[in-house]
Amino acid sequence: MKVLLVNGGPHEKGCTYTALEEVAKTLENNGIETEIMWLGVNPIAGCIGCNACLKTGKCFRNDIVNEFLEKAKECDGFVFGTPVHFASMSGSLTSFMDRVFYGRGELFKNKPACGVVSCRRGGATATFDQINKYFSISNMPIVSSQYWNQVHGNTPEEVRKDEEGMQIMRTLANNMAWLLKCIDIAKKEGLKYPENEKPIKTNFIR
Repeated sequence: MKVLLVNGGPHEKGCTYTALEEVAKTLENNGIETEIMWLGVNPIAGCIGCNACLKTGKCFRNDIVNEFLEKAKECDGFVFGTPVHFASMSGSLTSFMDRVFYGRGELFKNKPACGVVSCRRGGATATFDQINKYFSISNMPIVSSQYWNQVHGNTPEEVRKDEEGMQIMRTLANNMAWLLKCIDIAKKEGLKYPENEKPIKTNFIR
């Protein structure tokens, strides 16, 4: 089993990474393979709704989004981390997730996921709400912790001093490892995933 963690912060080893690292270490302690993927600092374009990816299975821009989608095929769970920018996700992660999740219901369906938020002081819960919407529209179990998945600090050193925040990360990882193992046991016992009805699309203007 493998969990792919995405660092949507502008600093490769910054506050967001510090939180994700704690999650990854705890997952590894539970026997779950992990990989932390940093989005980097190069601009990530947003989705333009061209629908080309629905035909080819990948984005025509051929950037880090396609790199992630290839890795995602072999992964069982996901963690998306972001700093708080004006009470929302970083622009990079927003553009990234818009394109990653567009028309990819079958790729992510039934795979556990969660968001991790890093902030200096405020805006964490609004950001946490934003990131969870990608999962709840994709038939993905959302992994929770003992509190909202957030850490506080202006530097990695300050984040490590946030004892509650770091504990939240460990609890989150333990919960994800448990859920992944439960799913694995269910598969081995022949328990099938729910069969969903064909989606009904209702437009409000006809």
